[in-house]
Amino acid sequence: MRAVVDEDACTGCGLCEETCPEVFVLEDDVAKVIVEEVPPEVEDACREAAEDCPVDAITLEDQGR
Repeated sequence: MRAVVDEDACTGCGLCEETCPEVFVLEDDVAKVIVEEVPPEVEDACREAAEDCPVDAITLEDQGR
């Protein structure tokens, strides 16, 4: 699984970083993805971060596993 942040839509609320700091970090009030592929042990937290994003700025892409 791969996470992608729409930086134009992101409001910098920090919820994704709080929910899944292994994948997301805030830089200059915009969320950034810090891993190429989401580690299997944090996939549920990453999905939660995407679902809870108030502006739907996070999308998850399955990579054909």
